[in-house]
Amino acid sequence: MTSKNMYLKKSQKLLLVCFLSFFCILFLGAKIVYSDEYTTTNFKVLDPVMDAGGFGSSASFNLFGVISQISNGSSVSTSFGDNAGFLYFPYVSTPVVSTTAGDSQLTLSWTTSTGYLGWTTSGYNIGQSAISGGPYSYVSLGDVTSSVRTGLTNGVIYYFVVAVKDALGNVIATSSEVSVTPVAAVVVPPSGGGGGGGGGGTITPPPATSQTGVVFSGRAYPLSKVAILKDAQLAVTTIAGPDSNFKVTLSGLSAGNYNFAVYGEDKNGIRSSLFTFPIMITSGVMVEVSGIFIAPTIAVDKSEVKRGDNIAIFGQSTPASEVTIRVNSAEEHFIKKTSDAGGVYLLNFDTSVLEMGKHDTKSKSAFGGEISAFSKVVGFIVGTKNVAAVASASCPNKADLNSDCSVNLVDFSIAAYWYKRPLSAAFKVIEKAKLNGDGKLDLIDFSIMAYYWTG
Repeated sequence: MTSKNMYLKKSQKLLLVCFLSFFCILFLGAKIVYSDEYTTTNFKVLDPVMDAGGFGSSASFNLFGVISQISNGSSVSTSFGDNAGFLYFPYVSTPVVSTTAGDSQLTLSWTTSTGYLGWTTSGYNIGQSAISGGPYSYVSLGDVTSSVRTGLTNGVIYYFVVAVKDALGNVIATSSEVSVTPVAAVVVPPSGGGGGGGGGGTITPPPATSQTGVVFSGRAYPLSKVAILKDAQLAVTTIAGPDSNFKVTLSGLSAGNYNFAVYGEDKNGIRSSLFTFPIMITSGVMVEVSGIFIAPTIAVDKSEVKRGDNIAIFGQSTPASEVTIRVNSAEEHFIKKTSDAGGVYLLNFDTSVLEMGKHDTKSKSAFGGEISAFSKVVGFIVGTKNVAAVASASCPNKADLNSDCSVNLVDFSIAAYWYKRPLSAAFKVIEKAKLNGDGKLDLIDFSIMAYYWTG
């Protein structure tokens, strides 16, 4: 045998050994590692380490395990972005959405989404659809946690999702879908009381739900504080929108009869008169009280005005509303003013038409066919000099039953003692001066105490 033939046989054996080794590695579970670079017209992957010991495949693709960088990093091109790293992707919580049905409208509210590892939320989008699962039409909102959807059809099911946006406006989380059906209102006019009365109001019993409570909505003053009292105790507060509309839900109540009161507080910290009404709540029902029109606030710039000089009468109401100001005298005077875009109204009243002595003034508003109750009454004197009005003294002029310049649990305990009891002669004087003045202690008096509460 020639040396050339021997060389060929050895080469063939070597090739056979290599082929068998490759076969064992590939099909019998041994490990093989690739580190080829991949290039396309759009990108290039440098120095990958690919483990061929296990991979997934389908008719469309093969997926190899990749060991890449384990620290934050990203690569970009004109066509794509490649984000890599164990800590690169942060986390954001998903909002939990709840709904409240109304007449041709509904309210969505949701929990705040919280971001971690560098993600922050900048706002929310509401997606609405007539079909479960979408497609949704989206409305962009700011960083808020509730929204009223109007112009809906009663009896029709609507589907919603809430999407969370990051600082760049990208959607980073989406809630589960919720559905709700608007319902027509059943008008049951509430009774007035507590010095506020009136002001409209429609009570709507929507379909039974797993919650029990009340949804309050109406008009106040732009970006003003609105407070809800339950049985003379502060239950919940909210802020009216720039258009002066507000809506707030008080849930988790037990079935029974309640006395509620609502008041607004304007930009100067002046409170409106109380709008009070009783409600009977049934278990599993969210009652909706809509059409509340909070009375305007009112104040004067002088406690005493020289007869013939002007006295400024001012306050705040719903924007562009017609405010009727009544000045009490031997002959009552009624003057109409229109509030500005911020809800502010001002009347410079000529006191030459008033006789000398004590007078008072109050106001009410009209807007869109609705009329509020009258405001609180503010007094002034027409005399021989001008005395500027001063801020209220530190001692409340109402509800301070023990005269310690505070309205707190001590006063509440005093009132609770006389609740539904015959009043003594001495306490009748206190009740007349500092409470409702009707010679008895009831929930109206406790509402007055809640209004002046200092803690």
